[in-house]
Amino acid sequence: MNVPVPNNLEAFWMPFTANRQFKKAPRLLASASGMYYTTVEGRKLLDAAAGLWCVNAGHGRREIVEAVANQVGELDYAPAFQMGHPKAFELAARLTSMMPKPLDHVFFTNSGSESVETALKIALAYQRARGKGTKTRLIGRERGYHGVNFGGISVGGIPTNRKFFGSLLTGVDHMRHTHDIERNAFTRGQPEYGVEFADELERIIYLHDASNIAAVIVEPMSGSTGVLVPPKGYLERLREICTKHDILLIFDEVITGFGRLGTPFAVDYFGVVPDMVATAKGITNGVIPMGGVFCSSEIYDAFMTGPEHAIELFHGYTYSAHPVACAASMATLDIYAKEGLLTRGPELAQYFEDALHSLKGLPHVIDIRNIGLVGAIELRPIDGEPTKRAFSAFLSAYEKGVMMRTTGDIIALSPPLIVSKAEIDFLVSVIADVLKTLP
Repeated sequence: MNVPVPNNLEAFWMPFTANRQFKKAPRLLASASGMYYTTVEGRKLLDAAAGLWCVNAGHGRREIVEAVANQVGELDYAPAFQMGHPKAFELAARLTSMMPKPLDHVFFTNSGSESVETALKIALAYQRARGKGTKTRLIGRERGYHGVNFGGISVGGIPTNRKFFGSLLTGVDHMRHTHDIERNAFTRGQPEYGVEFADELERIIYLHDASNIAAVIVEPMSGSTGVLVPPKGYLERLREICTKHDILLIFDEVITGFGRLGTPFAVDYFGVVPDMVATAKGITNGVIPMGGVFCSSEIYDAFMTGPEHAIELFHGYTYSAHPVACAASMATLDIYAKEGLLTRGPELAQYFEDALHSLKGLPHVIDIRNIGLVGAIELRPIDGEPTKRAFSAFLSAYEKGVMMRTTGDIIALSPPLIVSKAEIDFLVSVIADVLKTLP
């Protein structure tokens, strides 16, 4: 493959990247198909991260490419303010039909960060709309990731995402995270220990009183902080507490949505229905930026009062329900349905689990955890140099033909849902080789 390489890398300030290191030895991707990326040098890389947790149906899907091309030629853009186009309503109906009752409405966004921001704003506005304007506090969780906008990093609990930006939203508290490596190391599936961590919410409610708390937001499974699987009964307990105290429960399913756990959404896997669900990523297979917030009929109906000509919610984006994004999403849903990808997890989950846990006992491995088609290998940090060992593993795997994600000193794996057993074997063998050679 003869792909021109840029001769000036300085202009692009790259996100979440060690810019100086990258620009000394750039890793440039030129094309992608199925389970593989191809670099500008022509080397193939197994995609063990589904891009950034988003390419669930694999790369280069012809159906999505054609849907996008056709839509650009037919209707390239349409405003969503006081106007609409048919695909937006068709897509909304298809998506809400996939959700359990009463999550009957969806508000379209352009990313996971925007979905979280939207959900938080709807929660605050909903409390005012029903005459409970004192309910303004928001509760997140330590080690939670909810995007990079001010609301998201305020309720999020990743220190490095927060410390550089000074004052964030006020009126925010955080529950303890659920990671308990001492009791739950090398757990397969949901950990046995930790349901009591949900009771931290009761302490926070007691401190502030439920009359001042609008919503609780959690990832059903925390992905970006290293695949933190909820203990058995934990999410159920959060739901009980929120219901008891009349507090909204928001699930951030930007990662877990669209088949990652082996069910369409985490709400299906865990059998816990929140009041809102934030989504993005797999909604278009990563092809076009898009997201959405599902909300209950009770929330939606609280806004549908007053004069019919009046705007009910003063919120939205120029590109909400963009026609090209809607076309990409509907083509993506067609692939998911035709190939059974949203429920393929159980077919491979045991094989994936056994393959990952075969790495137990290799150098530096202090934990392995998994659920559905997502897993993590936690490494012992180098004293005084946190994150360096996992980053070294990332670079070594790249040279050996695997692109994976690292977060802190954790290797996170989330291959496209089309992955085969042979590709799982290759992935795990490369990681084993990498671990054996790490300093």
